Amino acid sequence: MKFSFCFITFLALLFLNVQSYAQGELSTLRGLYLGQTPPDSTPEVFAKGYVSTVHHDTSISFTANLKELYLSRYNSDTGKWKLIRFKLENKQWKESIIGPRVGRPILSPDGNTMHLGNKYMTRTVQGWSEVKSLGSMFEQDNWGIMRLSSSADGTYIFDDYKSNDVLRISTIENGQRQSPKLLGPHINSGKWTAHPFIAQDGSYIIWDSEKVSGYGDKDLYISFRQTNGDWSKAFNLGETINTKQVEAGAYVSPDGKYLFFNRVPLQASDGSEPKGDIYWVDAEIITKLRPML
Repeated sequence: MKFSFCFITFLALLFLNVQSYAQGELSTLRGLYLGQTPPDSTPEVFAKGYVSTVHHDTSISFTANLKELYLSRYNSDTGKWKLIRFKLENKQWKESIIGPRVGRPILSPDGNTMHLGNKYMTRTVQGWSEVKSLGSMFEQDNWGIMRLSSSADGTYIFDDYKSNDVLRISTIENGQRQSPKLLGPHINSGKWTAHPFIAQDGSYIIWDSEKVSGYGDKDLYISFRQTNGDWSKAFNLGETINTKQVEAGAYVSPDGKYLFFNRVPLQASDGSEPKGDIYWVDAEIITKLRPML
């Protein structure tokens, strides 16, 4: 317990020390989504040179008004992960470093909580709070939570790499947080099942997994909540989204228009560690798969 407290205090100090750092205005970028031309049904690299850089960029999420976006960046020069923010202020985007990455950061639907695996931060008038623990229900020694995503009603979906790569769900009933339960075998199958995203309204979840029926390495899959509350079978998002490379870390924008995800080559052309980019694509693929239920 003492070690856990000291660890969280250490992280909090790191966040406070670096939160004010800013790289300056990105004067050429205007409008929502950093002024990028919206994609169609073919995935495109998002904001190349700004969001998707020469480093390894991953785990993007937006506030509801789309005026802030956050992502994780592994700087291949320093060998360190950082949590990066882009914020639209006075019609100009500004980039800043919030702090070191913890877990796989992802915003709650209202944008007031930053989920960090089994930890989190809350938004305050001064900025982000210190890093806090989700408590003993989620801080279990035999669990390895990388990414935890929440719906508007507080449902949590999260992965666990220490338990054979599975996904769990925790709902709120009568105002009380319920103990997490394993999702069914139609979801918890294959290898490297991880990085789930749950829709704001809780109507579907998207995750990545390597399956024999897939297109190569890890693919993105979706399951829809049925009228009886159960989850449908897993649908592969198809060959337009999935390739022989690694596709992972799905996220749907708050307006429901775009699906974001990471694509990482199996190997770099120069023999170095492969670096992933953030892609975006029209979210119509979700609408097209839903009628198949």
